[in-house]
Amino acid sequence: MEKSNTSGRSYFKVGLVILIFFVISFFTNILGALNPSVSDSFSLSKTMAGFLPFSFFIAYGIMSIPSGFLVEKYREKKMLMAAFLLSLLGALLFAFLPGFRVYVISLFTIGAGMAMLQVIINPLLRVAGGEENYAFFSVMAQLVFGLASFVSPKMYSWVVLHIHGEEGAGNGLAGVLEQLVPPDLSWVGVYWIFAIISLAMVLLILSTRFPRVELKEDEKVGTAQIYRELFRNRTVILFFLGIFTYVGTEQGVSYWMSRFLFDYHAYDYETTGANAVANFWGLMTVGGILGLLLLKLFDSKRVLMWFTLISILSLGLGLFGPRSVSLYAFPAVGFFMSVMYPIIISLALNSVDRHHGAFAGILMTGIMGGAVVQVLIGGLADVTTLRVAMLVNFVTLGYILSISIWARPLVKNKVIKLGRKKAAGSAGGH
Repeated sequence: MEKSNTSGRSYFKVGLVILIFFVISFFTNILGALNPSVSDSFSLSKTMAGFLPFSFFIAYGIMSIPSGFLVEKYREKKMLMAAFLLSLLGALLFAFLPGFRVYVISLFTIGAGMAMLQVIINPLLRVAGGEENYAFFSVMAQLVFGLASFVSPKMYSWVVLHIHGEEGAGNGLAGVLEQLVPPDLSWVGVYWIFAIISLAMVLLILSTRFPRVELKEDEKVGTAQIYRELFRNRTVILFFLGIFTYVGTEQGVSYWMSRFLFDYHAYDYETTGANAVANFWGLMTVGGILGLLLLKLFDSKRVLMWFTLISILSLGLGLFGPRSVSLYAFPAVGFFMSVMYPIIISLALNSVDRHHGAFAGILMTGIMGGAVVQVLIGGLADVTTLRVAMLVNFVTLGYILSISIWARPLVKNKVIKLGRKKAAGSAGGH
């Protein structure tokens, strides 16, 4: 049994960890808003545009499991510093040398840093806030994560409008960035802002004392033998594919929607398209709140089935509906996808009876679905059309729908039986 580490508890440290959640999302979920600008600036085919999220998300496939071993060896503070130094290096590299090849390297470097952070922050949040407050702070962190996803595309719009843009730079940050950014690449200012944020986080972490995190058994990465055992387990592979297809769909809609709205409906991608991407992530946050309520009332498999079916309908309206419907249908997909990630993770961890830490590392590796699916969509778009290529998202959503049918968790989520005093099922969730 783990001893309580009350000395490590601090609202400041909780706030710092939640700030890290914000930064991860802020850096990650701007890619969809940037896609049309990057593609036009570097004259990219859609296949090459698909390599941009590939470069970022493949870092999760490579770094997630090794990061777990590195954290156990070098501890949290050093690894947080290393992660933000990587993001600082990646941002500055591209800010000083804006070109397509450099951008690919930059995105991989930043993605590696974000993958490292994902491994560190949940155990650190548990220790900083206390075991009894972990569920509350975890939900708060996810809400902040969603807020950052909503804000970052709007920051992109501010950059392109104020740096060599129609609204003018004026004084302050925009004026400084205008001196640093080439006139025809105003969106590169985003990466100067990322560099500033990364440097600030390095300095903040350097000046903070972190508690020693004693990892629980379900947080430890495990041994090579444990991974071999898990990879021979069919359930593990099926749920790995669940995370793979979820992130593939999430990025497959959010990354391409602004380009789609411009190509098919002539919406300005610097303003209207970027706002659609922001609304996708904002509605995902709102949907997550509704999902928390529904999971107290209904079995998680049923909630997953309903939300997936409505996501498929919304995606169909986005791809084939008229101009005004398409603009709102794509963000609606985000609302109905909101419950998928936590439910798939919960069903997965509740479907095996041991080695949860190693299993979680395998599941995080599945985030590379955000890489592979985008290259597939981009390649298909070049030989057919973007509308046809985005049909791939129906295949990935179909797999997620299948999880609601075949999943057999050992422990079900606890639900409230209305009109009765007792709650059915056993307490579940991790």
